Amino acid sequence: MPHTRNRNPSPIPDVTWDTGLKEMNETLKGAIACLGVAVFFVMTIGIIYWQVVDQPNKNWILKGSFSGLIWERRTQTLVIQTLTEDKTFAEIDVGNVGNPDIEVPFVRNMCWLNKTEFCYTWDSVAEVEISLQTEGESDTECYSVTWTPIHCHVDLKDCFSMVNMSWYGGASVRAPHWPINDANISMQPFKVSGLRDSPSGFGSVLERYFLGSSGVSVIVAPNIPLYVGMESRQQFCLQTPPSMERMPLQYTMCVGHNIKAIHQESMKQLSTASRGLPNMNVLRLPFWKLLANVDSEAKLERELRTFSNRLKRHHLGEGVISLDEHSTALLSNMDHSYLNGKKRSSKRQTRDLPFVKLLNISITLSPYLSVDSQQFQSSMQEGTEAYWLSLPSGPQNRLVPLLTEWKGKYSVKLNITNPDATNWFLDKVDSLHSHLGMEYVILEGGEGNPFEEQALRPPLSLVGDEYIRLLANLADRIGENVIVTSGARSGHKPLFIRMNALQSDWSYSGLKGIIPSLLHHSLLGYNFFIPDAVGGSLSAELVTDDDLFIRWLGIAAFLPVISFQTPPWVFEKEWVLNLTRFYIAKHHDFVIPLILKYAEEWKANGNPIYRPLWWLSPDDPVTFTIDDEFLIGDEVLVAPVTEKGALHRDIYLPESEFQWQDTNNAQVFDGGMFLNSYQVGLGNVPVFVRWRS
Repeated sequence: MPHTRNRNPSPIPDVTWDTGLKEMNETLKGAIACLGVAVFFVMTIGIIYWQVVDQPNKNWILKGSFSGLIWERRTQTLVIQTLTEDKTFAEIDVGNVGNPDIEVPFVRNMCWLNKTEFCYTWDSVAEVEISLQTEGESDTECYSVTWTPIHCHVDLKDCFSMVNMSWYGGASVRAPHWPINDANISMQPFKVSGLRDSPSGFGSVLERYFLGSSGVSVIVAPNIPLYVGMESRQQFCLQTPPSMERMPLQYTMCVGHNIKAIHQESMKQLSTASRGLPNMNVLRLPFWKLLANVDSEAKLERELRTFSNRLKRHHLGEGVISLDEHSTALLSNMDHSYLNGKKRSSKRQTRDLPFVKLLNISITLSPYLSVDSQQFQSSMQEGTEAYWLSLPSGPQNRLVPLLTEWKGKYSVKLNITNPDATNWFLDKVDSLHSHLGMEYVILEGGEGNPFEEQALRPPLSLVGDEYIRLLANLADRIGENVIVTSGARSGHKPLFIRMNALQSDWSYSGLKGIIPSLLHHSLLGYNFFIPDAVGGSLSAELVTDDDLFIRWLGIAAFLPVISFQTPPWVFEKEWVLNLTRFYIAKHHDFVIPLILKYAEEWKANGNPIYRPLWWLSPDDPVTFTIDDEFLIGDEVLVAPVTEKGALHRDIYLPESEFQWQDTNNAQVFDGGMFLNSYQVGLGNVPVFVRWRS
């Protein structure tokens, strides 16, 4: 068989001419690859070093004449400081936008080098625009901030630090504090709610205005949905609610040289309308709430006669006897007459009440109407269902009133945007006045939105607290003798406002909350208020603690109106009656002239009548947290006892440039100092006037 020759019989393997070159190329490639990895590693380290170490942590993004806005990269906060960086006005945590775990590098201005505007797109989540405005000749600079989400389902949230500064304003709460740093409130819609039914909500007076002791204010735009939450002593947060729409977050921060100066400038922005004084006769008589659990008009008349005689017998002078909504309905037969501008002849003729007309009474009305009342039935029969907040239903889109609950009854609520409905309500008030001759009308029930209660989108005309603002307009149309129970964007109206009901105890939900509440009302522009009844009225029970009653009375005597639910004769102690008479006279002779004087100042320039101590010492940190003293104007300081059983208290006298004289013993003291363990008897209230040597 043929033999096949071996092509390479040599034991030495084949070696081609390029073997050495290949080995050299592989070695070189490996070396280059290692070098590339090393270079990449070095570059990565360099970038990290540049971002973390070498890159500055602070970037000035806007500068004014004395202040500027800084971006702090590592903490993801905006900081307003003086240009010399010796004072911080505010710190705003904005790290909640986008991914808080991703550090944002150097912030670049996308507003094309505009020195008064700053623009930035935040991680493809939201855009922010900040503009710097200088307020004319004033020493105030304002930063307008607008966050706009790039897509829906983005919750915008900015948090303002409470560390090392005091904050004021916002909304009244069940246990008011001054400042608000100690408040702890879950994130919720920023709107007025009834604290009796929603004790963890926001109370009767609310404005989108916050004031910081460093000399900064925050004013949130009025036309955007807003949530607010507070984390005790840490921060308070502004947030847009969850929405399918791209809801912006808009607010303006203004800074000035001190807290008083920036508050005065901010009031000019908040109070664009002229201020009107209410009927100041409200100040002159105490209010006595009639607790009459009766079921007929005749029984109520007897209760009124008995109560009026007791006031005379105990020499307590004249007063306004205040009727609740149930008593008002009984006395006026409101539940049996339907007043309609179209059909005035349907009004039932009621008998005259000559005795009631001789009394000073206040009645209570609300925009609610029980569905089991004859009025409501008549409304549906007459085809005036549009008088109530309604929705179209059925094939013919007939309006069906929305059900809600008011004082334990299913009710409907007045459609305050309907001119015919408001005219009907005004006609009803006119009829009641001719029938009862009442002195004052208390208009309650502004809070509550039947649309939102049923998870329905309200019309634009009733979003947020717009109903309360419109109700204040309606109250203004009724006349000068109207008292409302809630306020939002209505502090300029010539109306008195009734403060939240308090517990009958010594806590911040009771007596300790009076002064923080009055300072809060005044700060927001609501200077004409009727405080809660002496001893508290959250419960219908009468007060039994005479010590609490007297200390409470001592505070109420220096407020615009003294209000009672517990009459002093229930204690069966003559000294309690004597002190009540004394403080009613003190209020009339000493306090009312002061209020009338400073009411004119408020009307002219918006300065509050009741003032915190920092009003006189805006650069004194001691005054920022004092919540148990207050000023009437610039000349009277009141320092009541708010601790149970205390017969001494520490008193701080502000303003070191002048002296204060104790009106009880004529002693004179220097300002800017503490009076430690100052003696205060049970029937006394320390009151100091500025000493003019």
